[in-house]
Amino acid sequence: MFKKVTKAGAIIALSLSLVGCGNGASKGDSALSDADKKVILITMDSTDLHWVSVNEGAEKAAKEDGTVNYKWMAPDKKDDAQQIERINNAIADGANAIMISANGRDSVSGALEEAKAEGIKIVYVDSPASIEGEATFATDNFSAGELAAKEMVEKLYEKGITEGKIGVVNFNASADTAIKREEGFRAALKDTKFDILATQYSDGDASKSQDISDNYITDGVVGIFATNEGCTVGTGNAIKGSKSDVIAVGFDKSDAILSLVEDGSLYATMAQKPEDMGYRGMKAALDVLNGKEVEEKNVDTGVSVINKDNLKK
Repeated sequence: MFKKVTKAGAIIALSLSLVGCGNGASKGDSALSDADKKVILITMDSTDLHWVSVNEGAEKAAKEDGTVNYKWMAPDKKDDAQQIERINNAIADGANAIMISANGRDSVSGALEEAKAEGIKIVYVDSPASIEGEATFATDNFSAGELAAKEMVEKLYEKGITEGKIGVVNFNASADTAIKREEGFRAALKDTKFDILATQYSDGDASKSQDISDNYITDGVVGIFATNEGCTVGTGNAIKGSKSDVIAVGFDKSDAILSLVEDGSLYATMAQKPEDMGYRGMKAALDVLNGKEVEEKNVDTGVSVINKDNLKK
């Protein structure tokens, strides 16, 4: 009789301990066993080469670790509701850590708060939300926007153009990256004679961006700043199609963008390091799950200028 009671008691105790732990305990501050480590990457979309490269970096770090269960879950387009759905799916899927590039600083924060309440660790890659995460690995987008403006102005001055209208094709009004790139760009031009027009938004869609840029060209702009891959491709295609001499500076690096730089449709593009974001983000997530302190909380992963002169160097 004593053995039966003990066995039953052990089963009850084990059941209670499992209920008591739940997801929160398994995702808490103590190190997890290898079998428990699940990291999910949620990007703004699944189509831009930028996000493909972020995933490649995270995948590389996951393979080096050899124990983590890694998954990339991304919306098919930049959409707050879709990204929130992916966050909720990650929670339901038992994620221990979420690496995310937030589509909006505030729009996805409620869902991320729910994830944190479950004990899930948050690591930002590319674009943070408004709630605190374990670390952020991203371009210094304000400085990158300033650099884009500097490149454009130098080229305009070289052509003898010291004033005129400049258009901005942005992909989102609420994403941290979009906001800071534009803020940096506008700040760098505030003491010039150039008139920066009201920003037009395209959701990063190349076709929409081309239509916006076509309208800017018709309006007589001397320059166009495009803030991400889709915006940049659309802007370059508009200039190429119109055979305009507008000076365009974009963001990101893809085969399409590099081709537009090579043929002169785009003057320059700000090349980020998305694979580095994904790689270092995964390393940080694994450190947290292994009970280690992440020493660098806000890491600038850097940006470089690609133009026709250095394209093949």
